[in-house]
Amino acid sequence: MGRIMAIDYGIKRTGLAVTDPEQIIATALATVDTNKLMPYLDEYCRREEVERFVVGEPKHMDNTPSESARLIEPFLKALAARFPQIPVSRMDERFTSKMAFQAMIDGGLGMKRRRDKALVDTVSAVLILQNFMQLNDNTKQ
Repeated sequence: MGRIMAIDYGIKRTGLAVTDPEQIIATALATVDTNKLMPYLDEYCRREEVERFVVGEPKHMDNTPSESARLIEPFLKALAARFPQIPVSRMDERFTSKMAFQAMIDGGLGMKRRRDKALVDTVSAVLILQNFMQLNDNTKQ
């Protein structure tokens, strides 16, 4: 069994999270400058078996795609072309940034660390991955 990787794609930075090989636990991996994302994914996928990518899907409250959704489309095409053997799933990412910030507060992080936008991006990727895993577990039962 391979890992599942969540991608919280952003214009400047992209947060990444992965499961363990047994797909039980979601953990933060990294925040990468978006312009260095593909080389990072190339290197990671050479070292680790990735079974699936889960890319955050930005939506409005009425379930329509947000303005930033169009910015992700070229990335999705490039990802599918670069890794044709790895399926890509989408996961609603509404509220993940707010939930990430709250999780950081609940975890006792100080104000300075909570201002670290790279950390927020990575925690958001973990939340996207956890949501995907929960949804996937519910469909197996």
